[in-house]
Amino acid sequence: MSDAAPPHRLVTVAGARNQAEAEFIQGLLREEGVPSLVRRSAGFDVPDFLAAGPRDVLVPRAALPAAREILMQAELLGPPPAGPVVAPVRLLAGLVAALAIGALAVWAATALLH
Repeated sequence: MSDAAPPHRLVTVAGARNQAEAEFIQGLLREEGVPSLVRRSAGFDVPDFLAAGPRDVLVPRAALPAAREILMQAELLGPPPAGPVVAPVRLLAGLVAALAIGALAVWAATALLH
């Protein structure tokens, strides 16, 4: 069995700050024939927010290249990152490790001075 996701699986193509911005992006995609879906971003899926809060704009995986191109032409999406993106958890782990090493060095230096 293949590890690749099916072409109809939805993937996030853009993020919007609110519902109006998400609907604007969705309209641009619709004009070019790219189907899309808007959903509340994780953590903001509370109905009390009404139209406020960030939204994710999703498209079928097969339409992702076309959607990215449309949004790049509209200057709503920058080019993809050149290098690998560091996961936030990995970045946090690195910072904690560096802090621990620094604290250990300070402790060792003070222990040697006394």
